Amino acid sequence: MPADVRPSRPRGRGEPRDQPRRTRTRRRTGTPTPSGARKPTRARPHTRTPSYRRLFHIPGTRAFALGAFLARLPMGMFSVSAILMIAPARDSYALAGAVVATGLAATALVAPLTARLVDRHGQARVAVPATALALVGGLALVACVHADAPAWTLFVSYAATATAPNTGGMARARWAHLLKDDPAALHTANSFEQAVDELCFMVGPVLAAFLCTSLFPEAGTLVGGLVLLTGVLVLAAQRATEPPPSGRTAVKSPVRAPGVPSLLAVFLAMGAVFGSLEVVTIAHADAHGEASAAGLVLGLQAAGSCAAGLAFGAIRVAGPADRRFPLCLAAMAALMTLPWLTASSTGSLLPLAGALLVAGMATAPTMVTAMSLIQERTPEGQLNEGMTLAVTGLLGGIAGGSALGGWMVDHGPGPATTGFAVPVAAATLALVLALAAPRRRPAVFRPSH
Repeated sequence: MPADVRPSRPRGRGEPRDQPRRTRTRRRTGTPTPSGARKPTRARPHTRTPSYRRLFHIPGTRAFALGAFLARLPMGMFSVSAILMIAPARDSYALAGAVVATGLAATALVAPLTARLVDRHGQARVAVPATALALVGGLALVACVHADAPAWTLFVSYAATATAPNTGGMARARWAHLLKDDPAALHTANSFEQAVDELCFMVGPVLAAFLCTSLFPEAGTLVGGLVLLTGVLVLAAQRATEPPPSGRTAVKSPVRAPGVPSLLAVFLAMGAVFGSLEVVTIAHADAHGEASAAGLVLGLQAAGSCAAGLAFGAIRVAGPADRRFPLCLAAMAALMTLPWLTASSTGSLLPLAGALLVAGMATAPTMVTAMSLIQERTPEGQLNEGMTLAVTGLLGGIAGGSALGGWMVDHGPGPATTGFAVPVAAATLALVLALAAPRRRPAVFRPSH
């Protein structure tokens, strides 16, 4: 038998191998270095298809989502309730509108401060007393209207309601905390929250009008306050899903964070789209003797946005959010031309309702992408404040858009339907601002030496 050919036999324990064997490859967490240490590897992103069912399998998410929905529903009720309570009692829609405008201005100032306290001390510790103070303002407004108190007391009372916390931002902060390692699921969660926003602003005004006209004028404010308190208490009770408080930090306001100021300018322009569209649609319906149907027509716009938001959350999005954002804004600007063209070509509300339904489908994807960018650019521990600043930008844009839309209806050149050009111009401005914003360079990983 040749010396280099040997019969195979079992190798005893501890004996060296006679022939080299095919080695097994083990899954390693990094690449070996000469020193024996391993370089960290980037975690692979989740590849599962986004699913709302998978979202709510996370313990505690159903409870805080329910609380956040209840707490947000009155946000679509309070303005309508205040107008329907003040205007008949004082025989002045101008006074009622001025009181509501004062409340919006107070919210723009106070809400970011409330959100900063939420970030520092936790949602439960701040949201409950802030809500209680807002309810005191609501009750004071009811008392002042009922007692025929001086007009200035109405402004002061309604301004006190500005301490109500941004519960939509609090819910999104919880999702961001729970899903920080799962971008696809976080996209689905943000889409769900945007759909809830649209649902609340679709149902809230209708519910407020029903309560104030069917029961008594103060019913909308009182019921809205009760629902708000219930929702905040349910949300605050879910401590397991609450993001940890950041405490007092030396980090500056999110307004100074890179990329945030330009994004807030876009939010301001988007708010002008919503504010002007509402006023112009109501004026158009009133001009054709169908003012009572204006709320239903605007509700269809919110319904289109709600449906699009749910569909947007169920698909996997490709590429970073800052590249998708201009595309969403371009779609919004294009679809906003449909109400303008429809109103100019026909006097019936039915085609306009269909145009608003389709135009609304660009709203939720745009808002979801914008909120994702806010979450990316806001410094850690300041997420509630960052998202509340975005809402403040929207409110400012809504106020300005409402004023500009009303001016175009009354004093603009040509027929009143030219007012529908304001939402188109505002959406185009938002697109231009997004394209003109400086591009943020992605962070480069540099291993420490």
